Formats: sequence, structure tokens, C-alpha cells
Amino acid sequence: MDVKIEKLVYGGDGLGHADGATVFVPYVLPEEVVRVRELERKKKFVRGRVEEVVTASAERTSPPCRHFGVCGGCHYQHMPYEVQLRYKAEILRENVRRIGRVNWEGPIETVGSPPLGYRNRAQWHIRSEGTGYLQSGTSVLCAVEECPILSPRLAKILERVRELAAQKRLPPTVTEIEAFADAADEKVLLSASLSHFHGQGKAVAETLRGGIEGTESVLLHEASRGVMELNGPGFLTYEVGGLRYRVGHLSFFQVNRFLIEEMVQRVVGEERGGLAVDLYAGVGLFTLPLARRYERAIGVEANPATVRDLRANANENKVECGAVNEGVEKFLSTWKDAPDLVVLDPPRAGVPAPAIDKLRRLAPTRIVYLSCDPSTLARDLAALVASDGPGASYEMQSVELLDVFPQTYHIEALVRLTRRE
Repeated sequence: MDVKIEKLVYGGDGLGHADGATVFVPYVLPEEVVRVRELERKKKFVRGRVEEVVTASAERTSPPCRHFGVCGGCHYQHMPYEVQLRYKAEILRENVRRIGRVNWEGPIETVGSPPLGYRNRAQWHIRSEGTGYLQSGTSVLCAVEECPILSPRLAKILERVRELAAQKRLPPTVTEIEAFADAADEKVLLSASLSHFHGQGKAVAETLRGGIEGTESVLLHEASRGVMELNGPGFLTYEVGGLRYRVGHLSFFQVNRFLIEEMVQRVVGEERGGLAVDLYAGVGLFTLPLARRYERAIGVEANPATVRDLRANANENKVECGAVNEGVEKFLSTWKDAPDLVVLDPPRAGVPAPAIDKLRRLAPTRIVYLSCDPSTLARDLAALVASDGPGASYEMQSVELLDVFPQTYHIEALVRLTRRE
């Protein structure tokens, strides 16, 4: 069937209508007419794939990667980067309005990134047919020979992993390898998943250390038994804004090497005060600079390994801050002092409703919410700006889009809120 694309929606698809159904199809642009092969039909919607672009948008361009459209990693390489930013801002605004029923009439400031070579972390699947990523929405491997969004160091590591696997220097028990590079794009952490160790752990670690230049540490993981083996210190040091962060194999860290410092500056801001609380603090990326601007700063992090990194980072940088190893909801259940600032940087699931309720009762003066999912952001904003219910109500002051994931549909949004008096 032929479908005219009306708009792009979060998740990478374009939306159109045909035969009484809403049609979702990837790798398209608004106003294009595309011939679609139906892959899935429900009562009210169809999912399909493009068989032919009948009428192309003037904004369509050639993708920089030959694997685009098969590999599931990127979604927007068929449009120029400035066009990607425009559509992402539109999708963000529409999600906040449609899901959260919050009408943000102000501007959405967009902070772009170099669109290629930005990733400091990547994970590759290794199978008999090659090394690469999974095809979109499947468990089928797309073996790749290049990946333009990787940093130069990671691009070389991908090439080297492909060689080691092809030369059978890695045993078939190695199923995945993840690499994380430091700010200088020189030193790396490697994490490998094995189906079974079979006494091969030490040999695999030595092969990776000897075969991949700059390897600081290797972590091996056998998921079926939950067994891990560490070869090396277990962390590397990532420098941001004059602060040195220890980042372990199991700790989260931002993946866009070009935007990390900009993100820190925008989250922390220029204001000063008495108390700042950084919820979902990770290794302290925001906690440490907050401690330099506020009389007290506390980072709250549920992952024990990550909170150890946070405490080590405070000591290394001679920064005084609290580091609480608790879930956010539990922390908010017992904490009594109203902060001047709360930073929220939750995972994609957003902030649980009970934690939002407790946060409103705590009534911080300001909230900075950094979100990696516009759907859960919209839901949480609706709860924070609501005038009913117990606790404080908030007013949105600004919305920014930090393009942490160029070439993909993913959206990182930064929203500042102030308490209504």
C-alpha cells in the first residue's frame, strides 16, 4: 500500500494512514509517499517497512553508513543533522503535550553535537557469522565492518575484535564485548560476556589485553551463573571540567564524549545555595560540581558498585559531599531538610509515582530534571506541575534538548522547574 507520511513519532517511525488504519514505518520523512509492505496488523494500526520511496522529501539525504537500515543502532541517517534536531524538538514538545497534557509554549533550546564519532561506549555481539549489532527489533545479527558514530578508539577496537574473532583467537564461548573509552579516547575498559567459562577466563582476558591497545581492565561475565572474573583495577579515570571521575565496569556514565562537560554546566547551573541533592547520582558527575557551589551536596545512588565510585571520586578530587547508597523512594521517605535544588537523572523508566509524591512533600525550591525518555518525562512533569494533591506544585521555567544520541531517535531533555509559592 502507498502511505503519505504525516509526521515522525518517538521511536524512529513515521506515521501515516491507509485503509482505515494508522501506519507506522521507519526510515521516512514527513510529506513523503512510500510504498509499504505490511509486517504486522492489529485492529487499528499497521507496522511495515518501506519497499519504495514513491515521492521523496527534499530533505532526504544519503546515509554516511552502508549498514544503515539493516543495523538497528541508528534511525535518522537519511536526514541532515539540522533536520534531525528540528524533528526531535517537535517530538519532545508533542510528547509533553499529548502524554503529560502539559502545554509548553516557550522555546526548546537545542544543543547539538558533532553527529559522528561521538560514542565513548559500545557493545558488540559476536557470532559465527560475524561481529556487530542486532537488526532492528530482532535477534538477528547485522555483521558490521564500520560504525561512524564510534569514537576513533572504539572504531579501532571494533576492527580489532572482528579480527580476533575471525582468527578464532577468541573462543566461541565469548558472545558479547563492550568497550568504554576515557575522555582522551586512549584508555579503555573491556567487558566480555561468556556463555561458559570452562577455565578459559584468564586466557580470554590475556587475549583481550594483549590484542587491544590501551586496555586498562577486563571484566568477564557468565550470565547463566552470575559469575564474574576481573583482570585489572576494575575502573578507568574520565576527566570532565577539571574533575577526575573513576568509572567502573558496572557504573553508568554518559556516552556522548562531546557533550558531557556541556551537560554538567547546564545541569549544575550558576546558582549557589545551602543544600543540593542529586538523585540517581551515578559516579557523581553532577554531585561533585554541585558540592563546589552549595554548602552541602548529597548524591543518592542505589547501585553499591557505583556509589563506591562516587565516594572514591569525592576523595580523589578533595570534594566534601554525602554519598547515600539507597533507592530514591527510600531516601525521600526519611529525608527532612528541604533542598534548594534537586537534580533528577533517572533511567528510562522515569521517577516512580511514590517518589514524585514524596519529592513534592519535601518541596525543594528548584528541580532540574534530565530525562532520556520523553514519554516518562511527560508523565512525571504532569505530576510535578499539578496543583492538586499534597505537597508543592512546580512551574516549568525552561526546556532544552541536548542531542546526546545523534543519528538516533533518542532524546535527552533538560527541564528546569521552580516551586510555586
